[in-house]
This record gives sequence, structure tokens and C-alpha cells, in this order.
Amino acid sequence: MRNVIETADAVRQGQLKAAEVLDPCLARIEAANPKLNAFVHLDPEGAARAASAVDRAVAEGRDPGALAGVPFGVKDLEDCAGMPTSFGSLLFKGRPPVTADSVHVARLRSAGAVPVGKTAAPEFGTTCFTSTKAWGTTRNPWDPEMTPGGSSGGSAAAVAAGMVPFCTASDGGGSTRIPAAFSGLVGLKPSFGRIPHPHFGPSETAVFGALTTTVADAARHLDVTAGPDDHDRASLPRPSVRYETAIEELDVSGLRAMWSPDLGFAPVDPEVAEVAGAAAAQLIRAARLRETVTPITLTDPVRVWLSCGAADVWMNLEEGMYPDRADDFDRPVQRTLELTADYPITRYARSLGRRQQLEDGVADLFADVDVVMTPTTAVPAFPAEGRFPREIGGVEVRPEMAVPFTMLANLCWNPAVSVPAGLTSAGLPVGLQVMTRRHGDDVVLRLARIFEQERPWPRLAPGWAVG
Repeated sequence: MRNVIETADAVRQGQLKAAEVLDPCLARIEAANPKLNAFVHLDPEGAARAASAVDRAVAEGRDPGALAGVPFGVKDLEDCAGMPTSFGSLLFKGRPPVTADSVHVARLRSAGAVPVGKTAAPEFGTTCFTSTKAWGTTRNPWDPEMTPGGSSGGSAAAVAAGMVPFCTASDGGGSTRIPAAFSGLVGLKPSFGRIPHPHFGPSETAVFGALTTTVADAARHLDVTAGPDDHDRASLPRPSVRYETAIEELDVSGLRAMWSPDLGFAPVDPEVAEVAGAAAAQLIRAARLRETVTPITLTDPVRVWLSCGAADVWMNLEEGMYPDRADDFDRPVQRTLELTADYPITRYARSLGRRQQLEDGVADLFADVDVVMTPTTAVPAFPAEGRFPREIGGVEVRPEMAVPFTMLANLCWNPAVSVPAGLTSAGLPVGLQVMTRRHGDDVVLRLARIFEQERPWPRLAPGWAVG
């Protein structure tokens, strides 16, 4: 399967028709989706119309855009005109198609990309695995007994199995990077506001993104989608750099970089720490970074994120859904609603105070370093139905400690990327997370590209390779 850039450039140059790209993708979805449950809705007729429009533009001498003819899936937390949005919930399943795209999807369409369907997500994007009452369990192409992660789990499974070259993702606490790590993909969480996200929620953590197989594809996606929109009060000005150029040319040598296997608070699977640590050391050498040893003493980001994020769940609900239909919610959402239905404002204020402490701590950290590297997750992929490990590295842990490292970038608005670092002895992918100070999206992408050149990774999970 061609990647995003290869496909788009071939279509723009008339070497390949968008319809010729679409048909094999739909065939791969038909073959693989019953095994993986990556897509929960398909719109082949709408995709065919979009592909035909791209081919007409090329025939008439018009440039259809930087993503010309590239089929993609849309995460089922995001609107795509002509398709329903269920939010992974029984309470929204069966509703009619929406009539308008999200800002993110609209920009992808304008660049010539072809939406083919909606990909599975946990209810309201609340968990790091993808299994719901509404749509069942989504599985990892590297090992179908395991989860591809969450909340962009369907997107990760679709891309890692070669169904489509990329899928949209979103990340409020790691929901792009966790599936990237579990599924052997590139997952960029841009700076907060880089891609417009109207109605991003009270926690102010969620950002749109994509799951891709190459860093260049991630850069082109960001070039297409970045820039302000008046519906998002936090959206950033248009970037002054072209990310697809920056990944090849930006000088990062001499930047101060540190590796932390645990951010000072989290137990980590020893094999994950070893694989990610070796990848970090290789990146430091290849990029000619200046390694820095700096002690980390941060407010626990997991605790802060859990206390700040519940309001986002409540914002998804319509009148009469809770407690009237409490049994229709998946257990993680049901539990969140139970615990916070009478959450006092004084307690919420204290959680915001802890977040401010965390923001100050991260600002102080980036006064001493330019780049922080960690494992993306504390464990490799766990069973698909969501059976979290009860202990990590010999330490008994709470379930959320399986993914303790990604939330920091969301709470403090930093860009961060997960790239494939290697495999465990069981053949499961491990991710390396690279994080920089706010607005340094070009830096994390450049570092990801250097690592990709130094240690290329398999673009697809074994056994799913396609022509």
C-alpha cells in the first residue's frame, strides 16, 4: 500500500486515478474489518463520488489538493457530512447522518482526501482501549487478542492493517499516541490550538490529529489542517513553517535532551523501558542532541487529568440521558458519572490548582531542557476487552497507570509524538514519546523523522502487507 504522500502525488500528476486507489482500499476493508472491527460505518457511494470529483479536477487541469485521492477513515467522535456520529455510545447509535464536517475533516476534504467511513472509538473517547456496548471490541493487527489502544483504536487498527493510508485521530490524554504505540504507527499530538477544535471541552486538553505510517505523512497532514478558525477561540495563527520541509531541514543539533523512563513517579514494564530507552539513546546520537540529566519533580499528571477530564464527559450528554439511561453507558463512563454527579466546586477548584502547579513545573523543566523523551506507555498492548495489567514492573497499580506518560502534554499544551521504538519479545510494538515546549511542533516532527531515517520501522503489522 502506498503511503499518503506517494498516493496523493501520483494522483495529482495523473499517474494514478483516485478511483483506482479507492477500490482496493474498500476491498481490504471488506476482507480485514470482520477480524478487527476497525470501521463501524462505511460510505462507499460517498467515497466514490469524492474520488470521481478528484479525477475530474485532474482531467480539467486543476490541482485537487495535497491529499488528492487519499482514502481515510474518520474517528467516530468527529463529524463527517453524510455519515452518523455515535461517539461510541448506545445513546447516540442509530441517529441520522450529520450534515456538516468538523473543521478538521472539511480541510482534509478541501485538500482532496476521500472519507470512506467512521472508525471505532470507546464511548466519548474515555478509555485507552476500544470496546463498547454499541460496537463491540476492536482488535490489534499485531495480535488480535490485544487492543490497538484508545481512544483512536479503530483508526489505529485500520491504518496498521493497511485498510487506508491514514485516519483521523484525537487526543485528550494520549488518544492518538497510545494507539500509535500499541499499533506501530506515528501519532502526533500537536500543540493545543494548532488544528482548530471548536467545542474542545472544559478540560481544554483535546486536539485533533492523525495516525499515519510515516513522519512525512504526519507532516503533510499538519500542513493541510493547521491554522486558525473563528469557531475555536484557542486556535493558533497559521504556522510560519512548512512542516513537510522542516522534517528534512530543521537544525536540531545541540538541543538539550533528557530521557526519563518514569517521569519520576510511574512504574514501567522493564522490557518497555529497555526498548524505549535504547531508542532514545539512538535518537540523541543521530540528532546530535546534548544529553542532559535533570531531576523531575512534577505534580502527578494522572491524578490531575482524571480530576479535570470528567466535565468533558458531562458536556457530551443530552437532557434525560443520566441517570435515566444509566445502564446504557459503558462501565467507565457510568463510573465517571456516578463519581462526579455531586462533585463540589471546591474540590474542582483544588484540581485546577494542581493543574497550575503542573504547568509551572513543566515550564521550569523546559527552562532547563528542550526535549523530553519517555516511553509512550508503561506497558505494551493488553487484552482487547480492556483487561488492564494489575501490576507493572512488580508494583501493584491502578488501571490508569498503564498509560501514565501521555497526559502531561495535554494538560500543558505541549506537542508530543509517538514513534515505533521496537518490539517486545512477544512481538508487540513499543512507542517512544518525544515532547518539546509549546508550539515546537516542527521540532518533534524533525526528531521523529531523524529517528525514522536512523531506524526504519515496518509500515504495517505482519501478515497485513498489501500491494
